Amino acid sequence: MPTIILLGTLDTKGAEYEFVRGRLLGLGCDVLVVDAGTMGQTRYAVDVSADEVAAAGGADRSALADAGDRGAAMAAMREGAALVVARLHGEGRLDGILALGGSGGTSLAAAAMQRLPVGVPKLIVSTMASGDVRPYVGETDIAMLYSIVDVAGINRVSERILANAAAAIAGMARVEFGGDDDGGHGAARRPLVAATMFGVTTPCVTAARAELEARGYEVLVFHATGSGGRAMEGLARGGFLAGILDVTTTELADELVGGVLSAGPERLEAAGALGLPQVVSLGALDMVNFGPRDTIPAAFAGRRFYEHNATVTLMRTTVDECRELGRIIARKLNAARGPVSVFIPTEGISMIDVAGGPFHDPAADAALVEALRRDLRHDIEVVEMAVDINDPSFGPAMAERLDELIRAGQPAVAPISGVAG
Repeated sequence: MPTIILLGTLDTKGAEYEFVRGRLLGLGCDVLVVDAGTMGQTRYAVDVSADEVAAAGGADRSALADAGDRGAAMAAMREGAALVVARLHGEGRLDGILALGGSGGTSLAAAAMQRLPVGVPKLIVSTMASGDVRPYVGETDIAMLYSIVDVAGINRVSERILANAAAAIAGMARVEFGGDDDGGHGAARRPLVAATMFGVTTPCVTAARAELEARGYEVLVFHATGSGGRAMEGLARGGFLAGILDVTTTELADELVGGVLSAGPERLEAAGALGLPQVVSLGALDMVNFGPRDTIPAAFAGRRFYEHNATVTLMRTTVDECRELGRIIARKLNAARGPVSVFIPTEGISMIDVAGGPFHDPAADAALVEALRRDLRHDIEVVEMAVDINDPSFGPAMAERLDELIRAGQPAVAPISGVAG
């Protein structure tokens, strides 16, 4: 019988949580209610009181209520709730977690859910779910359901939405997955590696993935769209990955120049900090990403553009920008605690940065490579290949080197079988 955690502010949402609790009990689930409200004790049944949550966050609930500072109170309760939820999960008392709320309740619940491992069922019914949910979801697998009406009472609309949410989290929590039960595919026993891909580096990553799979790995491919890079590095920090094939480092260009697909200033640092083997290339650093042409900031007027599709416009990076990107990559890789190999395709770093292509710019590519080589630690391997990044030989060569680096670090890595000759 799965145990579902209901996390929320029962001082204002008690009736709604009581309704969901009843639905979950009717679906055969055990339920633990965690109250993170600050305004007073609720008359509804709870298993972890608001006082306990506040204490876990290093605060006194009554004092928070008396102070009248809602921001400070929510911050304390958010930290306490995250710690309580993590403890319950560690004790094996959490098979799924559900929350209901507006912006405040959603923020509080999301902070707790983001600390749970990938794969633990997480669902928030929220008034914020039809807008930009990135602040709540982050790089995790939180599911969000738009509440349609405010979470303020049980009515013919909210009743159905909340009943659906209860059924959804109960169903997710009942799914047994993991361990050695891999459905006959052998995937659970294979070490995981991550690869980064963009449309303009797809042939490279496709070939690399095939090579890695032949060598006994399960390959997780991440679209280098900002959220993809963050998700990949989040999995690395969670201990899921044996190594990273970072073919497509384009998110660094968006961070530097101001494109829409930045993964943040810490991109390309997680593997190094963790000591994970990484093989890195310069995929799609010839471009910065924007939306439709009319959304590009006026400051970039006169630059070289390429309309990738109706909603994505690419801008060519300049010589100066490429030189700075080379410095940035060198600085990040120099800090790595684990093995690093850098692969450079000298004939083009994307599908459109080849001879005759719209972004072909040998001077910019040369500035990128020269700055990288000049600043890179001398003991970091650099492999130059006289091909473009999507040449059939390039991706498999990167994959082979990653395999070698991972094997050199055994026995920390799980056994690998079925290695290609």
